[in-house]
Amino acid sequence: MDLEIPIGKRTRFYRLFEIIPGFSSVFMITLPIVLSFIDPFYGAVFVIIYIIFWFVKAIAMWVRSIQGYNTLQRASKVDWAKRLSDLENPKHSLIKLKQTDNGWGMQDHRRNLERLAMSAETRKPSDIYNAVIIPTYNESLEVLDPTIKLLQSCSYDSGRLIVIIAYEERGGETTKNPVLEIERRYKNSFHSIHLVMHPADIPDEVIGKGANITYAGNYLMNYAEREGISSDNIIVTTLDADNHPHEEYFSYVTYEYLVSSMPRNISLQPMSIYINNIWDVPAPMRILATANSIWNIVVSQRPHALRNFAAHSQGLSSLIDTAFWSKLTIVEDGHQFWRSYFRYNGHYNVVPIYVPIYQSVVLSETYKTTLKAQFIQIRRWAYGVSDIPYVAERVFTKKRTIPFWDGFWKFVLLFEGHISWASAPYILMLGAFAPLLISPESSRSIAAQQLPGIASMIQTVALVGILINIVMFLRFLPKRPKKYTWFRSVTMITQWVLSPLVGIVYTSAAALNAQMHLLTGKYLTKFDVTDKVVVKHES
Repeated sequence: MDLEIPIGKRTRFYRLFEIIPGFSSVFMITLPIVLSFIDPFYGAVFVIIYIIFWFVKAIAMWVRSIQGYNTLQRASKVDWAKRLSDLENPKHSLIKLKQTDNGWGMQDHRRNLERLAMSAETRKPSDIYNAVIIPTYNESLEVLDPTIKLLQSCSYDSGRLIVIIAYEERGGETTKNPVLEIERRYKNSFHSIHLVMHPADIPDEVIGKGANITYAGNYLMNYAEREGISSDNIIVTTLDADNHPHEEYFSYVTYEYLVSSMPRNISLQPMSIYINNIWDVPAPMRILATANSIWNIVVSQRPHALRNFAAHSQGLSSLIDTAFWSKLTIVEDGHQFWRSYFRYNGHYNVVPIYVPIYQSVVLSETYKTTLKAQFIQIRRWAYGVSDIPYVAERVFTKKRTIPFWDGFWKFVLLFEGHISWASAPYILMLGAFAPLLISPESSRSIAAQQLPGIASMIQTVALVGILINIVMFLRFLPKRPKKYTWFRSVTMITQWVLSPLVGIVYTSAAALNAQMHLLTGKYLTKFDVTDKVVVKHES
């Protein structure tokens, strides 16, 4: 099965669906203006309906964010290493398990043990290896070392961790030297540690993470064959150089992989929480980091909408089935969901892992370059809009291998998400004033006159959501570094007045920029590595 996105000339059908998202976003943004020119009443009614629709969605998000936060807190306290060890001998573990034993997910654990105890063939934790692929281009030793150190100290047996540092040849000595130092420091800390150099200028590859980790994935496949390790017994996790997994992450992932009835047909998705350097970054970056973290918590409560994002895990056998990740897109993480979904004819799911992987927030050398780097990162995420024609072709043409209605609703969810990403902040922030500003006739329309008041009232109620975000954000915050005074803590709260501006500039504008690149055929073909300068603090 050909799972790659097209390179070079597209079919007319494919090209049409590259154009439609950008056109649709512009249409939605300008619709209140156009309707207001026709009749201010129409413009006002549209905006009122739209605001109410998003108000209802916001309430659902508040509920899910609280549920997700509580789930994360409870799941993070579970001794996943102990539960994983129970799978070594399910029958014996059931006997030892007391009825009074409790904790998050204990009933599910008991059922898993009962099912596995009755199974004739089960794999054991002692059969499994976890491989960690860490791509790096220009990250310093200060970025890499804490990540490797955390792998060494996690609850999972480090003797069953295969660590692969996938570095770029085009990075030169700047990239190679920190990697060599990591190998020197940790060469005896894991089952094995490997340095895999991704050659520069390989044909039919875009410059990016996907090509790098795919090269490393092929290396891992060959290594497993030489060592006589079945690909079904290796779980592969991709971590960015700055990712700090929760200490129970690999135990938890291995547990879910072993209890799955179809381990080839799943990937495992943790919650990405952006707090590693949260005290050091400018206010706009802190707002975005919080919003993105909370969104990841929210979507974990919607498994049907969960997709691969940033760090994630998947069996090596599954990756071999999909020829690893795409080498032709800069959004290889989210795109991997669709590659797997179509490879397995729709029988594929993303399993939420309710523990965090802590990540760093964008931080460059200067305030100006930090703002620019943040925009580029969000635009790269938003370039996941390039999946729309990819999915459309495999749902609405003879290429379809999945049930139509399942594919159709997944396409609708994908499409609506990207259009809302680009258009919703503009409409919600500015749409309410369009009828009054555009048409003098609006003074005669009760709906147009009442619109700003209705919008203001709903936005006032929406402050509840911001308060929820603030409380959740403050609970995630690490201890304030000594170099910062109490005033820094105050700005952590007052920063939220910038939310409307940040939402428009870094949400809508970045998404629109990505969609315009796709619409005009000026494809983004280079993965811009995010700047993450390390600020040193007193211990």
